[in-house]
Amino acid sequence: MSKKRDRWGDRPDGVLLRDLDSLHFITGIIYPNRCDNEAFISERIDLTNINAYLEKKNAQGPTYKYNLFQLIVTALLKAITLRPKMNRFIVNSNFYQRKEVSAAFVVKKLFADNGAEALAFIHSKPEDTLDTIHDAIYAQVSECRSEKVDSSTGAMDILNKLPRFISKTAVRFIMWLDKHGWVPEDMIATDPYYSSAVISNLGSLKMKSGYHHLTNWGTCSLICLIGEIKNRPFFSDDGRYDMRPSVDIGLTIDERLADGYYYAKTIRLLKKLLENPELLELPLSQEVEY
Repeated sequence: MSKKRDRWGDRPDGVLLRDLDSLHFITGIIYPNRCDNEAFISERIDLTNINAYLEKKNAQGPTYKYNLFQLIVTALLKAITLRPKMNRFIVNSNFYQRKEVSAAFVVKKLFADNGAEALAFIHSKPEDTLDTIHDAIYAQVSECRSEKVDSSTGAMDILNKLPRFISKTAVRFIMWLDKHGWVPEDMIATDPYYSSAVISNLGSLKMKSGYHHLTNWGTCSLICLIGEIKNRPFFSDDGRYDMRPSVDIGLTIDERLADGYYYAKTIRLLKKLLENPELLELPLSQEVEY
């Protein structure tokens, strides 16, 4: 995250949008809370091409196998890179353009009721591809499953050990800092709600995808839930169907950032990338037709 403040009003993580149309300028004031402005989109992805692609990639014998989660993370990062309004956020009634494209997710250290969790954060670059994102996820998962405690969890652990009246006061003060973009960087370095998108792989827990709320804390304007892989019917125009492997994806977005047409084109791009995974070998910043 860049610490540079280019102009007065900018944040370390975002540039203030000063040329907004009047509708969006007013929207940020009369609808100040992110949680009050959620829109939910569900999309079903045909995995036929993805499964063939993954089989081909893994036939090369990589140390860390390629999987659907890595493809979805890369596709989402590419879609956000190519559709920059998806990388905006609203804090303190102001619109900002985020300075980087990032994704975050929670890593379960042990699949058990009392298994600890760690926070993983992917900072992408325009030249990244599926291969570099694959390596970054491997590095993050390996670190999260070690004994090392990430910085955001460490900060929460300190607050949790203080007397309650002190910790509650401290948290309220930190929330005020959050409103102005002044939270110390170490405290939020791995906080998923300061990323472009939070991704949760519910399919790994044999659960369906669905709705997940946004938060007023932080800056994240997009949450993606990945459901369980299943064979489902795909219908043709004449009413016939065939069963194909598929996954459902649920996206919760801040509807104040753009209009429905912009979101529809973004979803179309995301689906195109996932159903044609070879496109993910291109740099994130390289345009594709959709």
